[in-house]
Amino acid sequence: MPTSTRATTRDRIVRAATDLLSAGGRAAVSTRSVSTAAGVQPPTIYRQFGDMDGLLDAVATQAFEDYLRDKRDLGETGDPVDDLRRSWDLHVDFGLTKPMFYTLGYGGPGDEKASTLRAEALERLTGMVARVAAAGRLTMSVERATALIHANGLGLVLSQIAIPPADRDPRLPAVARELVLSSITTGPTEAAGDVPSQATALRVALGNHPGNPLSPTEAALLDDWLRRLADTN
Repeated sequence: MPTSTRATTRDRIVRAATDLLSAGGRAAVSTRSVSTAAGVQPPTIYRQFGDMDGLLDAVATQAFEDYLRDKRDLGETGDPVDDLRRSWDLHVDFGLTKPMFYTLGYGGPGDEKASTLRAEALERLTGMVARVAAAGRLTMSVERATALIHANGLGLVLSQIAIPPADRDPRLPAVARELVLSSITTGPTEAAGDVPSQATALRVALGNHPGNPLSPTEAALLDDWLRRLADTN
């Protein structure tokens, strides 16, 4: 079978499984229902994906690719803290509007490509936090702030998915967002005399400085000192 035909068949199966998952949840995605919707024989699914778990991994991967594209399209503004705010809102929206895809993507290890996409999402978050740090507005290390945002965002979405939509507090995601942001950032003027913020800003600046005169050993020691100062709060 030509490569283009295989790709078309694979895409048709993924699209059929995606539509079934959106309409009826995990229980609606079976070998019979997917093969009927995609217009293929059941063995074709196993040849393409190995088993149904492989197919669901492919569905989750496609959803993550769409999510990351939206993340990239957010772009950057002159306010790195507000950029974090917009990123949080996009993450929550993805989880609450596509709960089955979100739990597929974050609920297990998934395949190699899905893991790579999750790593890219975390890398993009780290980069956004580093921009806040470079502006002197981060009250802790980039690593700790990134982990805090990721854990709170993931926990919020998963906990909300477990609640029937009609019973959710629609303001909770925004309240949680502002609590997290207020705990890791300062205002532009407040950061001037804040040691953790300045330590984090210097650490990021040194990491981006191509002409760093320190030896690797000195640079590693200074990086450790600055990280510890950043996380004194």
